[in-house]
Amino acid sequence: MEPHFFNVNLHWLTDRKGEISSPELQDNIEIATPPPFPKGVANIWSPEHLLTAAVNSCFMTTFLAVAENSKLEFVSFDCSTKGKLEQIEGKYLMTEVLLEPILVIAKEADKDRAERILQKSEVACLISNSIKSKVSMITNVQF
Repeated sequence: MEPHFFNVNLHWLTDRKGEISSPELQDNIEIATPPPFPKGVANIWSPEHLLTAAVNSCFMTTFLAVAENSKLEFVSFDCSTKGKLEQIEGKYLMTEVLLEPILVIAKEADKDRAERILQKSEVACLISNSIKSKVSMITNVQF
């Protein structure tokens, strides 16, 4: 596969706020320093939220591809994700991202296979594989 490039532009707005955009996308996203930091701004996406969202959304898109290729019938897929921010040796790090997918499947007989597909999807997620944070998962497969 040839390299692909994803273009993101940032424009500082005021104080600790900016806006990201992409010439490839229609919507812009306002971002800010998160509340745990000095002068952090509540209720606005932060880089830490975006990193956590990147892992979550990559996991979902990977799962959808693996499930389709495996012909897994499912009713719904939802995933909550928690990104853990810590200060280690004087540096702030996102040390862990916890994925908590809830997968509702069509047939009880597919439960073990669905679990394996979720695990395979987490291992194959390119964003998880691109960061040094620990990525873990607690699955919930229902029928």
